[in-house]
Amino acid sequence: MRLFDRRIHVRRTAAAVAVLGLAFAGPAFGAEPVPGSGQGGTPGPKVPAGVKVATELPSRISVDNTTGKTSITATVLNKGKKESPRLTLLVVGFDAMRITGVKGCDPIPEGKLPKGSNSGFSCDVGTLAAGKNRSYPVSATYDLKGKGRICLPVMDGDGALLWQQGPVPFGTSKPTPNAPDTPLLLGTDNVPFGPDSSARPSPGASGTLPSTGAPGRTAVLALGGGLLLAAGGAGLWLTRRPRSARH
Repeated sequence: MRLFDRRIHVRRTAAAVAVLGLAFAGPAFGAEPVPGSGQGGTPGPKVPAGVKVATELPSRISVDNTTGKTSITATVLNKGKKESPRLTLLVVGFDAMRITGVKGCDPIPEGKLPKGSNSGFSCDVGTLAAGKNRSYPVSATYDLKGKGRICLPVMDGDGALLWQQGPVPFGTSKPTPNAPDTPLLLGTDNVPFGPDSSARPSPGASGTLPSTGAPGRTAVLALGGGLLLAAGGAGLWLTRRPRSARH
């Protein structure tokens, strides 16, 4: 009986070690997560009582120095005490950052992109219960010869702006052209490198947020109003599409 118990104990210990091994086995099983940050974000003018919508971006990303490709996680949260209305999240790229895909989301037609942006996707988030969140894997490219920004507006079903993060920069003050990739930090203006790094300003460069810290409420809402109103009716297009066309 003691021998039998010992064998069970050995098997259980081995199983526990195997599970721990999986937890630290590398990226396939989850490397240390990058902290999310709502830096550069502020609520819209008319947020429903009890609802507290916000977004988060990773505090750091890495850009492949050869391909310019990078991955980002965009998260929308309801930090309030009541369920949110139906939400739409936009993921919009500016200047040296171009959004190439957002899983489960639709590309915004070129003619309806916010002014100054180069790419964007619309995500039908649906409602979010209190304390819940939803994350979207984002694919992008970043031209390290310039400065790139990203913007995450969140609207309700009527197109009212509930929250906007950005346009906020990703960048580094220490370029690493000879390394496999370049780490970029959220809220940091990029120091470009390469033969064309000082050739010309990127389109839509006006209204750049401070390189660190969150801007004032008025500044972001001014950007936000211009962003959505100058989108050629993007807000209306997002809310008037047939529900069957949404993911």
